[in-house]
Amino acid sequence: MSRKTNLLSVPKMTVDREAESRSVRRARSLRRMSTDAERSLWSVLRNRRLAGLKFRRQHPIGPYIADFYCEQKRLVVEVDGGQHTPERDDDRTVWLARHGIRVIRFWNIDVLRNRDGVVAMILQELGEDPG
Repeated sequence: MSRKTNLLSVPKMTVDREAESRSVRRARSLRRMSTDAERSLWSVLRNRRLAGLKFRRQHPIGPYIADFYCEQKRLVVEVDGGQHTPERDDDRTVWLARHGIRVIRFWNIDVLRNRDGVVAMILQELGEDPG
């Protein structure tokens, strides 16, 4: 069975197969090494549990790997720890925005201490009723 790709939802860019392969391997590695905060949030986002929307975990987008990505709403959800730098995060956010993708960020500690509040903010960003 062949799998169709919706080309309208994928940012147009030149495909470098070697870089793409490295990116996929890196994403798989990141999935295996998820933080407690990422695992906690994934338990809410996976299997269309949040508003019936499909999220992908550690999903390669261009030169970056998004913690969570909802293609239907073109939204990246990032869960950041101490390893993140504002400069690098800003570059990434600008690149994604140029490709029509919005980014919402949360600190690990916020996800761990107030996951329900984080989920409500994600729903708001998605345009869904957190009710």
